[in-house]
Amino acid sequence: MNRGFLKAGHAPTLIAAFLYFDLSFMVWVMLGPLGVQIARDLHLDAGQKGLMVATPVLAGAVLRVVAGVAVDRLKPKLAGTIAQVLVIAGLWAAWFFGVHSFPRVLALGLVLGLAGASFAIALPLASRWYPPEHQGTALGIAGAGNSGTVLAALFAPTLGLALGWQNVFGLAMIPMSLVLVIYLFLARNAPSSPPPKPLAAYLAVLKIADAWWLMFFYSVTFGGFVGLASSLTIYFNDQYGLSPVVAGYCTAACVFAGSMVRPVGGAMADRIGGVRSLTAMFAVAAAAIALVGTGLPQAWMALAVFVVGMLALGMGNGAVFQLVPQRFGAEIGVMTGLVGMTGGIGGFYLASSLGYSKELTGSYRVGFILFAALAVIALITLTGVKQRWRASWGKAAALGAARI
Repeated sequence: MNRGFLKAGHAPTLIAAFLYFDLSFMVWVMLGPLGVQIARDLHLDAGQKGLMVATPVLAGAVLRVVAGVAVDRLKPKLAGTIAQVLVIAGLWAAWFFGVHSFPRVLALGLVLGLAGASFAIALPLASRWYPPEHQGTALGIAGAGNSGTVLAALFAPTLGLALGWQNVFGLAMIPMSLVLVIYLFLARNAPSSPPPKPLAAYLAVLKIADAWWLMFFYSVTFGGFVGLASSLTIYFNDQYGLSPVVAGYCTAACVFAGSMVRPVGGAMADRIGGVRSLTAMFAVAAAAIALVGTGLPQAWMALAVFVVGMLALGMGNGAVFQLVPQRFGAEIGVMTGLVGMTGGIGGFYLASSLGYSKELTGSYRVGFILFAALAVIALITLTGVKQRWRASWGKAAALGAARI
């Protein structure tokens, strides 16, 4: 991190964005690490387990668009405050009233989806403080809040076994409330925030092809990351017979790898260009996920390959969001919501397809192979658009401010 970055922007807001994002992501994916225990008590089959962990991901995807609009109309700090209060209330309701059936699990998943929508709030909150040449680094640091999934994987299974999985929802309210207080003190809206647009204007970006390409690329990078984060505890338990706690530790190792390198991916994209960085990440991720799909005989082998794949996906997340503000700087709020939505849809697809693949074929192979194929398609299409991108929106790069 260079000295110029440290002098740019607003560090307290960047810290607040990271913490808000981190704890929100912790509760967003909580059903995954607790999935083995919930499925046992509620007698869920493989398809229901897949849908259970995929529901918060899909809800988060849809709500990211709502959050993106709220950011532009209410400004990021207020939008984040409202979302955090609603999530805490939802956790309290789950703990106080209990979750005793599959429909109630799905209803809880919808509430937890609002925590996943924090993506569309935290990133604009940080982004608007930083100039183009530091966007990759700033959004990488804020986006590293997806490391909250590590906390869920590390602690939720152990706490669930010790105290009962329903009480974990009550415990989660404590750090969420503390972070809300910190957020209220540290976060500031950037003075350069654009004025609110008419609601119809938010749909205008969907007429631009570049928006769809960026949405698709993120559906693969972030979709792969959050889909695996939500599913791997169940996968390691079912595929290799690991206990819920050990399976959670394996998941935490994979998620930690993908989370911690997001700032590295953003910084690398600042240095060598988002397109070049993303190209390499798609190739590595596709190879890793396809290899897992072949059916590795030992858990440690799968763990090693998943770590490599998550490293690539995590760095790819940072690379995509080095590109988004360069093309859509004036629409960063709504584009963060739209791109984040498709990332969530990609995660929903991967998590649910793994469950249904197991239910219908007795193996997870089809789910993994199909997602690896999506990564290959993304690699091919990125190669097809990169020259036009560099020619048509490389003005900032030509001035030495940022690389495409």
